[in-house]
Amino acid sequence: MSTTVIGSLYGIGTLLLMFSGMPIAFALGGIAVAFMFFFMPAAALDTVTQNVYEEMASITLLSIPLFILKGAAIGKSRAGADLYSAIHAWMHRIPGGLGIANVFACAMFAAMAGSSPATCSAIGSAGIPEMRARGYSPGFAAGLIAAGGTLGILLPPSITMILFAVAAEQSLGRLFLAGIFPGLLLVALFSTYAAAKYTSEVRAARDIFEGGGVKSAYLDVSTLTLADKTRMLPKVLPFVTLLIGVMAALYGGYATPSETAGLGGILALTLIAVIYGMWRPRDLSPILASTIKESTMLMFIIGMSLLYSYVMSYLHISQSTAQWIVGMQLSKWVLLLAILVMVVVLGFFLPPVSIILMTAPIVLPPLKAAGFDLIWFGVVMTIVMEMGLIHPPVGLNLFVIKNVAPDISLRELIWGVMPFVGLMLLAVLLLCLFPAIATWLPDVVMGGK
Repeated sequence: MSTTVIGSLYGIGTLLLMFSGMPIAFALGGIAVAFMFFFMPAAALDTVTQNVYEEMASITLLSIPLFILKGAAIGKSRAGADLYSAIHAWMHRIPGGLGIANVFACAMFAAMAGSSPATCSAIGSAGIPEMRARGYSPGFAAGLIAAGGTLGILLPPSITMILFAVAAEQSLGRLFLAGIFPGLLLVALFSTYAAAKYTSEVRAARDIFEGGGVKSAYLDVSTLTLADKTRMLPKVLPFVTLLIGVMAALYGGYATPSETAGLGGILALTLIAVIYGMWRPRDLSPILASTIKESTMLMFIIGMSLLYSYVMSYLHISQSTAQWIVGMQLSKWVLLLAILVMVVVLGFFLPPVSIILMTAPIVLPPLKAAGFDLIWFGVVMTIVMEMGLIHPPVGLNLFVIKNVAPDISLRELIWGVMPFVGLMLLAVLLLCLFPAIATWLPDVVMGGK
């Protein structure tokens, strides 16, 4: 049987199992084992566990459960709500300051937790009710949090970027650095939109009120004294210091990513014990349980995805597909566009973890042959996958927001996030026109390749 036929069966079988509702890890592992049974030597089945272990025996992957522990410690405490409250206090006088505060809070929490769902849940539970109480429309409030939460997979430490670094065999430090300026670019774009949308909604609310209609909460102005603002800082500054310290240890060359993750996890547990008194077993139990559950699920998906990629490579599916793509002799930008469209389509159904591990063996060789910097592509691909977290039909962050604010209709939520999808597309375009947005900082800090 030809490689083309085997590859087609492999892809169709994978999609059928995915759409059957089977958990992703079982779907990938099941199709891989089935093809090992039918198309590989009989002895191959005896090495399944060995292959999975060898593929996962990466010191870089060790950082994933440790970063998850750090994120769980922060997410299960009041750190997220306090961070949001402090930023809001200092920015509430700016037009759209409450919305901008939510974007900044999402960015900072994402940089500490590295998880988009955790960011949406932690900041959204405090931010959405506050924004709606101040007059923000439901879709606008929900869209800000859903989009802000996506920064969790772009700003370091990002679990998604860790997996890309492993799959692409690239420097994790360079990839983390490459995500900083694009992340700040998205923060700036989101904040600009928040200010513009706020101004538009306030103007509409004022016109309605002056025309004899109901007075919107937008028109009720509140003020906070300097003492009120200062009082909120002591609980927040230690976590900001933790973020800066962890990044300094990583990029200063004082610690490896895994050591940095371990240090961050221990310090996060120490801070919540000191600041919030969360040191008893009943306090730590939800944190440890959440860490074990999420780490086990994620590592199981990674292990099965790596086995899936191993079978693809053994059967020459990935190599043949890559050669076919190169043989089409597409221009480099058409090639990039085709790959990103594929990532967008996969984002309708799959989480970023699966997209990276399934597509990396196929798309990275042609991109490298076309002269693209894989570190730069990792950032661009991450932003495109961010779009998958908020666009229908499966956008994970949409479901997180529905859980946080069940009274907001799905229609309002979808219309609320669509402008942010457009802003992410604009960020991708800017990165294509000005690649140095991603590549300049790692080249300066770690030297050119």
